[in-house]
Amino acid sequence: MYRGEATGRASGHTAIEAIGLGKRYRRRWALRDCTFRLPAGRICALVGPAGAGKSTLLALASGLTRPTEGTVRVCGAGPATPDGRARVAHVTQGRPLYPRLTVAETLRLGRELNPGRWNQRCAEQIVYDGRVPLDARVGTLSGEQRTHLALALAFAKDPELLLLDELPPYPGRAGAGLSRAAAGRVPPSGPDPLVRHRIAALLLARAAEHGTTVVLSSHLLAELDGVCDYLLVLGGGRVRLAGEVDDVIGAHTLVMGPRRGDALPPRIAAHTVVEARMTDSQFTAVVRRQGTVAAGPWEAVEPSLEELLLAYLRAPDAPELIAPSAEPVSPRLRRRPGNKPGIPGMPRNGPSARPDLPPVRHGPPGGAAHTEHDHHSGKGAAA
Repeated sequence: MYRGEATGRASGHTAIEAIGLGKRYRRRWALRDCTFRLPAGRICALVGPAGAGKSTLLALASGLTRPTEGTVRVCGAGPATPDGRARVAHVTQGRPLYPRLTVAETLRLGRELNPGRWNQRCAEQIVYDGRVPLDARVGTLSGEQRTHLALALAFAKDPELLLLDELPPYPGRAGAGLSRAAAGRVPPSGPDPLVRHRIAALLLARAAEHGTTVVLSSHLLAELDGVCDYLLVLGGGRVRLAGEVDDVIGAHTLVMGPRRGDALPPRIAAHTVVEARMTDSQFTAVVRRQGTVAAGPWEAVEPSLEELLLAYLRAPDAPELIAPSAEPVSPRLRRRPGNKPGIPGMPRNGPSARPDLPPVRHGPPGGAAHTEHDHHSGKGAAA
């Protein structure tokens, strides 16, 4: 039996649970009042603008840093404990490796640092599939080869939770610490789509085979669709959106129609407006439904994952949405007063994990004020 069969989706186990989690660097809070639960067995997209706290959250979950306030647990253990460290693998930005070691020496080092948990066959297979020579020095590898080597070290540890901070080999980051020849092979215009596809396929295959929970932080919103089945959006150091991808998308509607006046039509504004954009002739709005969107001279469709994420990223004041599956189950949780139960349009999550907790936490009803744009290039266009 694979470990995933015992600890995956059907088990109800928790991969990460954070309650009131906060991290302060001098006077600035990188993360504040962060509360959520990530069920085991998911591939979770961690999304947010620069400075939202994504890397800080991953560092806290891996035990690289300690929280200023609140708690976080990974697979039921503290991340800084020996048990927690054994369960988690963290691939950080730039994939820091020892450039003077050969690939074979790097794998040997990984085996010595993880006695009793190391899968040498798994590591060698990932390196072989990535066409990474065992006798090559790490400093001479391309960005894709370094990523395969970093994933080999991570998966060979047989982690229950894998944290990936910007997996694709971005220009400048993949070349960090490389020789001039290797750094020169990193495409200046961005990572090759085929490279990202191969790495995503490797990630999905290995995660499915071993039942590993994966948290993937990425700025490539379009490529998260079809890869991730769980969503965690940060903004201002807080959780703004969390839950199953299908459920979160299904709770929203993208509405497009002719503009008449300076405000949205009342039948559209009656829903929770996440973002509204206006041109001279039409409006485009992403709304969180309060019931059915009424028919009218507009088109109402389900947004794509990229369209939904862009709407929340462009509207930092939009009310938060925490699905039932993302509600912590720890008895230590104390909910803030004023939270209102229920979100219309999200029936598929089912009941809350605890009957004494409201099924969904969200902000006050009503819409965020719309913003004017001189140009709108159509459905899902980025600002």
